[in-house]
Amino acid sequence: MKKLIVTTANDIPGKQIKEVLGVVRGNTVRTRNVGIDIGAFLKNLVGGEIKNYTLLTNQARDEAFNRMVNNAIDIGADAIIAMRFTTSVVMTGASEMLAFGTAVKLK
Repeated sequence: MKKLIVTTANDIPGKQIKEVLGVVRGNTVRTRNVGIDIGAFLKNLVGGEIKNYTLLTNQARDEAFNRMVNNAIDIGADAIIAMRFTTSVVMTGASEMLAFGTAVKLK
């Protein structure tokens, strides 16, 4: 399996873009759970990082990223440029993590 280049830059040093294939994306919607919320409430009293929320966010980011990469592979891309993450609230307690970028073929 060939390695897909993913970058937040608009170009890839030393490479030329032959064709823009279009926008690729991957997303996931995650919800909190009561156990994490209780721990977060208690942590809020003393301050500091809420590690369970950090873990949840990292898992969502990884899942969205992997889905975006798979989308790019499915359409035959060599690279993804201008890659970004964004989040949005879907409903109370549920958020979407979206990874997106431009799939390209390289010369």
